[in-house]
Amino acid sequence: MMKNIGLMVATVWLLGGCTGIQPQKEESAFIVMKTPTMKYADMGFIYNTPSTVKVEIYATGQPLVRLEINAMNICTSFFECLEKKKFNKKMLNEAYPPTLLENIFRGEPIFNKKGLTQTTEGFTQIIQKEGLYDISYSVVRGGRTFRDTINNILIKVREK
Repeated sequence: MMKNIGLMVATVWLLGGCTGIQPQKEESAFIVMKTPTMKYADMGFIYNTPSTVKVEIYATGQPLVRLEINAMNICTSFFECLEKKKFNKKMLNEAYPPTLLENIFRGEPIFNKKGLTQTTEGFTQIIQKEGLYDISYSVVRGGRTFRDTINNILIKVREK
């Protein structure tokens, strides 16, 4: 009798009773990341949980780039984890807010919704600071595009 109860408890725990499992949204997409320090454009996946965003870009079926963004850091497959501000300074622009990359991959507004205009398909943002950045960012059904013309940065996500 005790064996049956133990087996039943173990089965329930294995089939989803574990509280550490977070819901995950998986998105297949064509991902473009062009910055002065990196250039990638290929199919990939974006995995969203409440606490992390993982991005994988593939080339010929092999993982080319991996990003894992959590509350404090951005970890990549080509260098160690960096604090978000240090990552922005090294790979994007140090004037960007720490949550910028995470918000782009989640499809959420950036810069605390500055310059936000709602559209029937999503939203757009135009954000400018003379000499630092000239950003257009749009999130519409099927994709999102971040472009900074001053810093030559383009990040696109096209859902597949």
